[in-house]
Amino acid sequence: MNPEDFSGTTDPFVVEGWIRSLEVIFRYIDMTDADRVSCIIYQLKGDASLWWEGAERGVNLATLTWEEFKRVFYNTYFTSDVRSRLKREFMTLCQGDSSVAEFVQKFDRGCHFVPFLIANDVAEKLLHFFDGLRPTIGRDMMLTDPTDYTTAVAKVFRAEQSLKDIDWEMQHKKNRAEQASRYNKKPYTGSPKRPG
Repeated sequence: MNPEDFSGTTDPFVVEGWIRSLEVIFRYIDMTDADRVSCIIYQLKGDASLWWEGAERGVNLATLTWEEFKRVFYNTYFTSDVRSRLKREFMTLCQGDSSVAEFVQKFDRGCHFVPFLIANDVAEKLLHFFDGLRPTIGRDMMLTDPTDYTTAVAKVFRAEQSLKDIDWEMQHKKNRAEQASRYNKKPYTGSPKRPG
């Protein structure tokens, strides 16, 4: 396994993704807390390495746990105000002109930052998901009454495709009607009427 280095960034999704990717490796090879901290310190490069040189003065390396390291790390790279902003954005998330795929991606990312919503109540999570959808899609989903998020997502993709198919059919009929009306018009061959 070859985890990526971290040079520092202000993108919270990159920061959180990097930590999560390392945690997957740590669980897979069953690393101790001390080994996790040593490994991650080795992965810090550039600005992040400079940050750690200052941050390590405020911690006891002999007793530093993985959770304590993450707290120190997040205080710089994924601050509480950024997490609060992401929670607020999630709580007001709406599909708007986005595709279902884009909306689902934003929703899934947001769920990670609002764990109380996903951990405690499946019905609440589904309701929040439906409320954020475009009304035409959300209405269809509420009628199908899915009981889990995975099923709801699959149905939302199908509903979006159905709406696209309807739009295509309507446009196709409109184009055929316009073509038919052009071909059915007879040119005027008579003389113009004179005012009498």
